[in-house]
Amino acid sequence: MNFEVVIGIEIHCELKTKTKMFSGSKVGFDDAPNTNVNEIDLGMPGTLPSLNKRAVEQALKACHIFHMDIDQVLRFDRKCYFYPDLTKGYQITQNDYPIGTNGYIEIDMDDYKKRIGIDRVVIEEDTAKLTHFDDYTLIDYNRCGTPLIEIISDASMRSAKEAAKYVNTLRTMLVYADISDAKMEEGSLRCDVNISLRPFGSEKYGVKTEIKNLNSVSNIEKAIDFEIKRQSKIILSNEKMDSETRRFDENSKQTILMRKKDGVIDYRFHSEPNIIPTLIADELVENSKKEIPLMPAELLEKYINDYQLNKVDANIIVNDQDLANYYNKACSYSNNYQQIANWLISEGLAYLNKNEINIKDMILKPEALAHMIELNIDGVISSKQLKQIFNIVNEENNNDIDSIIKKHNMMMISDKESILKFINQVMDNNMQSVEDYRNGNDRAIKHLLGQIMKISHGQVNPKLTNQLLIKELNKK
Repeated sequence: MNFEVVIGIEIHCELKTKTKMFSGSKVGFDDAPNTNVNEIDLGMPGTLPSLNKRAVEQALKACHIFHMDIDQVLRFDRKCYFYPDLTKGYQITQNDYPIGTNGYIEIDMDDYKKRIGIDRVVIEEDTAKLTHFDDYTLIDYNRCGTPLIEIISDASMRSAKEAAKYVNTLRTMLVYADISDAKMEEGSLRCDVNISLRPFGSEKYGVKTEIKNLNSVSNIEKAIDFEIKRQSKIILSNEKMDSETRRFDENSKQTILMRKKDGVIDYRFHSEPNIIPTLIADELVENSKKEIPLMPAELLEKYINDYQLNKVDANIIVNDQDLANYYNKACSYSNNYQQIANWLISEGLAYLNKNEINIKDMILKPEALAHMIELNIDGVISSKQLKQIFNIVNEENNNDIDSIIKKHNMMMISDKESILKFINQVMDNNMQSVEDYRNGNDRAIKHLLGQIMKISHGQVNPKLTNQLLIKELNKK
């Protein structure tokens, strides 16, 4: 690599609200086209916008989790341009007075941590959705007016992996705080990446290329990697590097030219005359902060430092909020933190993936899982029985673990006298294996243990059985 990569990212994130930013129209993703729209969304003459209080609260929460300075005087601007996706010919946004400035988030790159600055967060409205065909375009105005925040980073990212980590970290934070569902595949979180190259040591930025509407973290990384190679080749060939807007083609794994940027676009910003400057009360700012739960970084620290989980397991749980919520509830019933994590990551996730369901839909309740783990650790049930009980919970839709154990006679045998009866019976019937063990063949003990498990139907305590068997075998 002959150049330093300079990356900044603009993220448009739809806020989780029931109604639109400036009207009472419903917000819905999968509804029939053009059913969630009214005269305000369409900019009909004589209509006036009104502020969605919940959208402001959600924007405030975003400012809090990004450690931003908050402007408590809410002011809006008009961004004037003609596109068919906004019939009134302008977008209501914030240009001169963003609600949040000077923030940051921290990304963990495994071998180092890095703080990425967030220059500003602005509140605005989304546009309509255009679906293009060969000779015509369809417009769905359902999305028009949906509350958005635009999150604009600084240019401190230096690789595709840092950029991907930034987006994934930020997305997870938005989901945890219940600000947005941040589903990139549904368009509720969309990314524009600005990338340029410059010689190492140079303070001057190179010519910037913008990659529009990236819809997955994987595509962000692939698009940046391709763009680094493309720009490097142009610069090293002494060709002119133009400022461009490009898109990423998933099939070819390349960025494709959309248009050249000949200069700065004049959007003719001016103050929105229909929304007067509005003071955000201190109480609203503080109440929005109280809504925020533990953030992923805080949970990760708790899992590693307090629960003593390893970093890999902790990250697996933290990266899925529903899984983390389930795990947290299970841990409120038991302090066997690692054992609960082990079961969820192995048996639990395997079951969810096989059945293609979310953990919120799993029949086994967190308190029942905690009880199962306790019984296993206390020697009441074996690990094999743990799996059997989980299957019965699903088959019978029954979370009463104690009743399942009683009904199916699954109590593990830990009485020494009872276990010794099984041991003596097996030793009497397998004298050759007994002699093999006493002659130095340690593998013979596995056969004997297997036979004990068979005649006891797997109900003897395996650890205690192994100890007693060795003791009996070593008797002269």
